[in-house]
Formats: sequence, structure tokens, C-alpha cells
Amino acid sequence: MNKNEYAKRAEVLKSKLYRMAMLHLGNEDMAADAVSETIYRGLISVKKLRKPAYFDTWMTRILINECNKQWQQIKREQTVDELPESAEDEKAYDYLPLKEAICQLPTELKEVIILRYYIDYTLAETAESLDIPQGTVVTRQRRALKLLKLELLEEEQSNES
Repeated sequence: MNKNEYAKRAEVLKSKLYRMAMLHLGNEDMAADAVSETIYRGLISVKKLRKPAYFDTWMTRILINECNKQWQQIKREQTVDELPESAEDEKAYDYLPLKEAICQLPTELKEVIILRYYIDYTLAETAESLDIPQGTVVTRQRRALKLLKLELLEEEQSNES
């Protein structure tokens, strides 16, 4: 794959990557940074891509790694005192029960839900992107959906009270 072909395919994939980063990170600036870094890292290592047919899943994997790296950096930078203030500010402007519930899922479950339901990947594509067996994807999806259902029902009951 040459650089021109890479640029065309990356431009087509950019909005999908941004949506996934936004769901993963929950912040527009961080999502834009993650997408930019993903495209840059992909360009640098495009020669490592063995099969151009797997370009989308390859770029998705790079993005997931970049999002995870950003989360680790955030965790290191924030002190315990800052966490409640930033969480309250976030809720005041951008509170959606489903989004909040997804953000509370463990990372491995959150990744499966985002890929399957927000990026519309098939089981095979999700397994390829996460480099895990399809059976594991099914198990994680089932567990994540069960946890989301419990969380949303719990929130609905607390709102009714």
C-alpha cells in the first residue's frame, strides 16, 4: 500500500475512528488527538500491514491502543482531589445514562460493545481487531450487555424513587 492509497483509506475511515475514540475517551479534544495519533502511527508503520484487506481492523487496533495509552496518562496525571470535580462538570454538560453505563464497564467489555454496536463490526471483525477468539467476543458481549441492563435498570429505579 502506498502513501496515496493510505491517505485515501484513512480519510474514509477517519469519522468512524473519531466516533469510536469519542465513545472510548468521552472528550472531543482527546478523541481528536487519538485519531490524529492513530493516523500518524498508521502512516509510519503502513509497510507492516501484510494484508490491505485488513486495513480497517488494523487501524482500529492502533486506535484502541492509543485510547488505552491516553487513559493511562490521564490516570497518572489526575490526583484524587480532582476526580470528583471533573466528573461533576462532565455530568452537568454531557450526561447520557447509556454512555455513562458504557464508560463504567471494564475496558475489555467496553471495547467489544463499542466495536459491535457503535462501529457496527461483525463478530469476526471485532475478534480480529481485538486479537481474541470469536467465542471470547461473544462471552464478553453477553457479560457487557447483562451489566449494562443491570446498571440502566438500577438507574431507572433510582429515578422513579
